[in-house]
Amino acid sequence: MTSTDASAEVNSETGTETSARATADQGTASGASSSPFRHSEIDRDAAPQFVLPLVVRIEKAAPPARTDALETAARAVLVLLSDERATAADGEWAQSVRDWQDARIRKVVRRARGAEWRRAAELPGITVTGRGPAATAAGDGPPPAAEVRVFPPVPLDGWPKELAKLQVSGTDLDDPEPPPAPDLTGPVLWLSPQVEMSAGKAMAQAGHGAQLAWWELDDAARTAWRAAGFPLAVRTASAERWDELTTSGLPVVRDAGFTEIAPGSCTVVADHPALRRP
Repeated sequence: MTSTDASAEVNSETGTETSARATADQGTASGASSSPFRHSEIDRDAAPQFVLPLVVRIEKAAPPARTDALETAARAVLVLLSDERATAADGEWAQSVRDWQDARIRKVVRRARGAEWRRAAELPGITVTGRGPAATAAGDGPPPAAEVRVFPPVPLDGWPKELAKLQVSGTDLDDPEPPPAPDLTGPVLWLSPQVEMSAGKAMAQAGHGAQLAWWELDDAARTAWRAAGFPLAVRTASAERWDELTTSGLPVVRDAGFTEIAPGSCTVVADHPALRRP
């Protein structure tokens, strides 16, 4: 089992648990049979604790759409996990990523605007820009594309001051129009219809789901996904689909219950075509 904590816009903390198939496949390198998560080698609670910071840009007059922010956060996690600075043996982020994955997998999503965002953007990291929703049926202009910057993991008590100052509570996000049906031939991160989450909490959960999918994929599937730009959708499942998904053997995110929702709640199922059973 993998267990993760995440703090998001509302300082949410979560835990994740993979399917039995995912748990059996995790090892020490890359690919489905060798995830970097070495839970059998060390006590995750005794290990030094690290956190993966993500910052979402939320300008007061022009916030991004909720679904675009969720999808962009998930892609940001994947971009960092696949970056050579994190994967190469001598990569500048490799050690902190390994240390982060050897402990509890914490993700913290904070929000920034204006000068705060510009200061955050000066720190080492990667900014991922979303695709943005289409114009509304009423003819209103669409919200700006979401922007999420992901940073290499930092010690739980060692945040850079530029990020430590940022707020973890405040504005939630909405979609101006219901998002279109997802392309079911591609990856979909399905949110639970039974659990209400703030935008920040859901961003962290989507990042967890993307990470669990990445860990289960073999090298060929990872390469193809990365080459395509990590296409994915985040949608809320219907009640009927949710029941099927949670028993399908796909990776499942389960919340530790520190904030917002009850312990053990299933929040996300990572539905990647390469992981679906025949």
